[in-house]
Amino acid sequence: MLDTTSTPGDSGGRRRRRPAHFQPASIGLVLVGGGIGAGCREVLSREIPDLDGIPVMIPVVNVIGAFLLGFLYEGLSRTVPRPMDTVRLKALLGAGFCGGLTTYSALATDTAVLLDNGRIGMALAYACGTVVVGAAATIAGIVAGARIQRHPAPSEEVER
Repeated sequence: MLDTTSTPGDSGGRRRRRPAHFQPASIGLVLVGGGIGAGCREVLSREIPDLDGIPVMIPVVNVIGAFLLGFLYEGLSRTVPRPMDTVRLKALLGAGFCGGLTTYSALATDTAVLLDNGRIGMALAYACGTVVVGAAATIAGIVAGARIQRHPAPSEEVER
C-alpha cells in the first residue's frame, strides 16, 4: 500500500508522500512503545512509595523520561545512518516509551491535591522542582547522547 496523500489541484495531480509521523507504521510504534512505557510506570508506582503524603514516583518517572528523551534524540541522530530508521526509533522509544512512562498530567493532579491539603510551599516545590530537574535531566541526556560516536552513513563507509 502506497502511503500518499493528495488533494484536488495540488502539485498538478501528483501524489505527495505522507510525513513519516503520520504513517500507520509510526503510529503503531508509538502505541506499542506507549503501552510498554505506561506498563513500566505502573510497575514503578507499586514499588516507589509516597513519602509523607508526597507522591515520589511521579517526579522520578518524569525526570527519567526527560533524560531518556534527550539521550535518545541526540544519540539516535548520531548513530542511526538511515533517516527513516531514526524516525521509527524516535516514534517507538521517544514519543511511545517515554511518552507512556512520563505523566505530567499526574504531576498537575498531585500538585492540586497538595494545594487542596494546604501544603502550598510543598506544592510549588514539587511542581517547579520537577520541571527544573526535568529540564536539567534533558540537557544531561543531550550531553550524554552527544558523546556517542557517530556511525558513518552507508555512503561514507570505506570499502575494505
